[in-house]
Amino acid sequence: MNIIVIVVDSLRQDHVSFYNGGKPVFENIPTCKTPNIDKFADECVVFENAYPCGLPTIPVRTELMTGHYTLPYRPWSPLESEDITLADILSREGYICGLISDTYHLARPNMNFHKSFHSFTWIRGQEYDSYIPPPPLKKKVEDYVNKNYTDTWKNLVARFLANTEDFSREGDWFPAKVVMESLKWLRRSRAARYNKIFLWIDCFDPHEPWDPPPKFDIYTDHNYEGARLILPMGGYASEWATSEEIRYIRGLYAGEVTFVDYWLGHLFKELEDLGYYDDSVIVLTADHGHPLADHGKFLKGVDRLYNELLKIPFMVRLPGGEKARKTNVIIQFPDLLPTLLEMLGFKWDTFPIHGRSFLPVLMGESNNHRSYAISGYYEGVDRCIRDEEWSLIQRPEGQPDELYNIKDDPRESRNLIDEFPEEAKRLAKAFGSVFQRIKQRTIKGIQGRYEIP
Repeated sequence: MNIIVIVVDSLRQDHVSFYNGGKPVFENIPTCKTPNIDKFADECVVFENAYPCGLPTIPVRTELMTGHYTLPYRPWSPLESEDITLADILSREGYICGLISDTYHLARPNMNFHKSFHSFTWIRGQEYDSYIPPPPLKKKVEDYVNKNYTDTWKNLVARFLANTEDFSREGDWFPAKVVMESLKWLRRSRAARYNKIFLWIDCFDPHEPWDPPPKFDIYTDHNYEGARLILPMGGYASEWATSEEIRYIRGLYAGEVTFVDYWLGHLFKELEDLGYYDDSVIVLTADHGHPLADHGKFLKGVDRLYNELLKIPFMVRLPGGEKARKTNVIIQFPDLLPTLLEMLGFKWDTFPIHGRSFLPVLMGESNNHRSYAISGYYEGVDRCIRDEEWSLIQRPEGQPDELYNIKDDPRESRNLIDEFPEEAKRLAKAFGSVFQRIKQRTIKGIQGRYEIP
């Protein structure tokens, strides 16, 4: 049996129409269309309550690749030689292992996420990758920022524009490159008659900056005459952007999602044509979502532990599309590796792993797995503890905690902690003190610390 894992970065669950029933997420912005993911989901076990534990990008991938929690043990850090990954295990078992990614954080010196893969392909130029030296020669930074942008943010925009200013054909954009390299790898594997393959496809989009090709820029108001704000600044959006600009940025994000979906459609078709639909387990997930000023702020941060960041699509397609259905069972990312190992017959390799196999859920033999999920940043004090109905956000000392009924109020607009204090106490007890951090190591700038060179 082959294993194919597809990770897309920053894809919100509510922007996948299979999950939201085709409803618009924001007022005055059309419903985001994801027909190819929707079609794929029809043949998958689709999880509505799959969550990261340690955030953001690199801690999440460490959890997925090792089956171990990063929260509360480690921050954004390289894979160590002592870390045992899925590629380590499967390569010992005779699998041919491949990694294809434009997530440039994985490729940075000494990050070591390619270890034990027989082949790996790095696609350069995403976000702030030190690829093409700025400034851009063909585009004006002023066309992509407003009067409130600081020099720091202007320089970041300049970096991305320099990396991408020669893009002209659709195939130049990153999702296309990731899929085309993946198809090349898959076709070669079939031609070489490999009996067992493990392919990890890591697509950085729809991570910001959001600059979809014109064909997919279908959610913004085309009467808008302002700057093309492909990279929102941090902080409260109302302090640097108008309501019209906020809507425009949200439209760019939706366009990026639909563009990623389009190229995933090419991948799914080739997987079917090559026969991988019949002899593979295929996993599609995002590492996390992305705040779009739902609660006032764009970008990821320790204080944004709401559905827009935590709720992600998570789908597992079994060979032949068996057992396809939706499930409310709660799982967390460390659970993926032991599940795959047990499915492949390597159950005893799961013994030392933090995560717990949810294979009985996949097989339809159980509707129970975890009672709670917890999420947060290693550096931050803020923690989110939730079950299927309630979400508790624990804040630093001096700030009020928050409690939401995520079934009745999925936009988390009504803090009910004063009305239902017993629910808050119940959730708070679920993880004791181990996951809590008393003192915040860095107060702000968590995302920038990792993503800005």
